[in-house]
Amino acid sequence: MRIPVAIQMYTLREECERDFAGTLKKVAELGFDGVEFAGYGGLTAGEVRLLLDELGLKAASSHVSLDELESNLTQVIEDQKTLGSRYVVCPYLAPERRSAEDYRALISFLNKAGEVCEKEGITLCYHNHDFELDRLPDGRKALESIFEETHADHVKAELDVYWLAKAGEEPIEWINRYKDRAPLIHLKDMTKDEEQFFAELGTGSIDIDSILQIGENAGVKWWVVEQDMSRRTPFESVEISMNYLKTKLKAASEQK
Repeated sequence: MRIPVAIQMYTLREECERDFAGTLKKVAELGFDGVEFAGYGGLTAGEVRLLLDELGLKAASSHVSLDELESNLTQVIEDQKTLGSRYVVCPYLAPERRSAEDYRALISFLNKAGEVCEKEGITLCYHNHDFELDRLPDGRKALESIFEETHADHVKAELDVYWLAKAGEEPIEWINRYKDRAPLIHLKDMTKDEEQFFAELGTGSIDIDSILQIGENAGVKWWVVEQDMSRRTPFESVEISMNYLKTKLKAASEQK
């Protein structure tokens, strides 16, 4: 079976503020298999689950702030169970928490929280931006230190191909390096100009096609479409990206 495709709801954050249920309905109509949450629109996890079931959508994962993970992990886990989500993602590290000492503290927390999550049937993932590709005093890139010093069974990766490319890295190399440890991949594209703005899939400089081709072998469980900002309306951008994926995934299926 093909790898399912989800939308990171942060892409549609303004639409969600206006009409959370209606936005989910539109996502389903566009052909997405699931959603990655960035908040629940003021609804309970139970209410969101009812919407998902009604629309035929799955909860791929949830982005939950580090502060929330640190202070309320038990409830976060229970919400994932209610939603039917197997993955919870630490999405961002605030600027004031990026010193070498902060990374050591983060690694310690991820190991402990990841073990708790695993016992409950939930997988904890860490999502990168570009700043984690900066080097620490020991010469390693921060993202390398996170995955080298966390337990592979307890802490997984959600690799973001745009931010890897933005930092001058090759996304495919990272996906292959963490084969079977990156169940979630953020699919994004980047404009070909000097601005390197966020682009619809298939329209920019990132080799999305090659990334799709290695997904199954790399153990990817969900492709997650996200576009942080758009020069079109978010739904127009999302539809362009989804149509690109439909074409590529159909072609790959026919070749098998």
